[in-house]
Amino acid sequence: MTTPTPTLLDWAGGAQAIDGLMTAFYAKVHKHPELGPIFQHAPTDHPGQVSRFITEVFGGSAQYTSSGGSHAGMINHHMGRHLNETLRQCWMKLLLETADEVGLPTDPEFRSAFVAYLEWGTRLAVINSQPDTSEPDPKLPMPSWGWGVPGGPYRG
Repeated sequence: MTTPTPTLLDWAGGAQAIDGLMTAFYAKVHKHPELGPIFQHAPTDHPGQVSRFITEVFGGSAQYTSSGGSHAGMINHHMGRHLNETLRQCWMKLLLETADEVGLPTDPEFRSAFVAYLEWGTRLAVINSQPDTSEPDPKLPMPSWGWGVPGGPYRG
């Protein structure tokens, strides 16, 4: 009998693991010299909102969209923020360090898919944060991220 391939969310440890990651990460973000000022006025539930977004993208429940969130809405949150490559790299480095600290899986297949999503999403955030960026189509579908080329987790 073949073992079914888990979602990225399941392999990561479920929604609780993503919540823990985002809580720990944004606690660090607020203390970071470059990133802190960008997030100083973020709503107190910002880590929860990002957690629900990523949970849905990685194959979990649709809590983010069922509460009125959307991919277009996430893009809109980044518009006019003037993000750049240096800030993007700081964000990525800090998030990946935090992922290690909270114990997200380190197998090559999971990390490949996880980092690919973060690279894609952060690069879109930089692009959509620049002046004169057009608003996204409100019907833009939510991303759905899977294992990609490896096809599933490393099973030894």
